[in-house]
Amino acid sequence: MDINGKVAVVTGGASGLGEGTVRAYVAKGGKVAIFDMNADRGNAIVAELGADKVSFHNVNVADEDSVATAIAEVMAKFGAIHICNNYAGIGNAVKTLSKNGAFPLDAYKTVINVNLIGTFNVARLVAEQMAKNEPYDGANARGVIINTASVAAYEGQVGQVAYSASKGGVVGMTLPMARDLASYGIRVNTIVPGLIHTPLFETLPEAAYKSLENSVVNPQRLGRPEEIAHLSVMIAENEYMNGESIRLDGAIRMQPR
Repeated sequence: MDINGKVAVVTGGASGLGEGTVRAYVAKGGKVAIFDMNADRGNAIVAELGADKVSFHNVNVADEDSVATAIAEVMAKFGAIHICNNYAGIGNAVKTLSKNGAFPLDAYKTVINVNLIGTFNVARLVAEQMAKNEPYDGANARGVIINTASVAAYEGQVGQVAYSASKGGVVGMTLPMARDLASYGIRVNTIVPGLIHTPLFETLPEAAYKSLENSVVNPQRLGRPEEIAHLSVMIAENEYMNGESIRLDGAIRMQPR
């Protein structure tokens, strides 16, 4: 895929990994619709990069009507959707059983609802629009969906049972979704980040930050949002990349704590 002139939807695009990917696509000549709930930050990115290249849509990814409305707005503004990146997600730190009792079911459901159901909700509705695209490679290629999991999908730590379950679900649906959408010329891949330096890490004490850095094998540092964005660009551009969950983690393997 030549990203120049293509249209991308990026959930969670107002900050962190999503913002990095928005900027990478625009630098490649793409147009991007940010789906996020942080209107101030989203609109600031639009003002910076230009309303002819970027739009902001206040979206709750787990809400069907919210996503459907935003997709209709994107189609009205840009006319097509060729790329979808699902970054929007949340987490919590609760054990299955602790001194406070059993994991509250509503708290578990909330994480699953945003991370897993929200990812699927956006993917399925975007796929419906992608399937209408004219093939752009002289064959059958019409688009790519790039979901986001986490190394917690494989090595969830203490207190990550809900988060790990949600991200394991994203990994698990990658191949069957790619198979489901193959006849429409839509590829599906998942990025599996390790420890990436997002604004959340700015709140950590220096000792905790250094400990996290030291847990990475090589290079011994946290990943950068632009490195995730670089991988996303590669996935979009490489038409033979399909049905894969790709770790980008400096060879880290998370310990129980």
